[in-house]
Amino acid sequence: MKIETFAQTDVGPALASRVANDLRSALSANDKASIAVPGGTTPGPFLSALSSEMMEWGKVSVTLSDERCVPADHERSNQRLVSHHLLQGPAKAARFVPLYFGNQEIGGIEDGLRENALPLDVCVLGMGGDMHTASLFPGTPGLAALLDPNVERLADFVSPPGADEPRVTLTASALATASNTYLLIKGADKRAALDRAMETEDRQAAPIRAILESAKSPTIFYAD
Repeated sequence: MKIETFAQTDVGPALASRVANDLRSALSANDKASIAVPGGTTPGPFLSALSSEMMEWGKVSVTLSDERCVPADHERSNQRLVSHHLLQGPAKAARFVPLYFGNQEIGGIEDGLRENALPLDVCVLGMGGDMHTASLFPGTPGLAALLDPNVERLADFVSPPGADEPRVTLTASALATASNTYLLIKGADKRAALDRAMETEDRQAAPIRAILESAKSPTIFYAD
């Protein structure tokens, strides 16, 4: 696991440049590419920087690592965040693959992922101070199966402790398909949480560790 350190203002553009190169390489090799991105406030500058990168965006599929079960125009929707920050400018031509669109069953969501996004060329993750990633929170019912890369389920509905609404999350199986995995974190508190995660043996207490361990050569982009 590699850790690269940047200034707060530089980490988003630096990660965007790296991810854009990965996507261009995938497009050159396969004439298509796919990426999963996180929600929350931290990735906003990265997503905005990525939106201005030039490539054949019409051949790129964009999905999410997780989503809240709310309408797409809701202020807490990750789809709304991605629409406002990433699917603009050149990147507006990309195909968006949603994780939540009303009463869709999980099987339909998985079918959409298989047809339009998986395997991933790039996966960008975030992490909370409680060491969760995507919507894989400590204490979530059924977490052990969600973190097991040998379990075939690609996505599932989850109800994390204390969450305001149910969510849909990609599982370890889906996240582990990525050829390139990045974790974006900012601040000393998040770095300390990552250090704790890598020291603990309890994967369910630190879901980010389980996901990084199943990823292919993950790289941490850290802003101090």
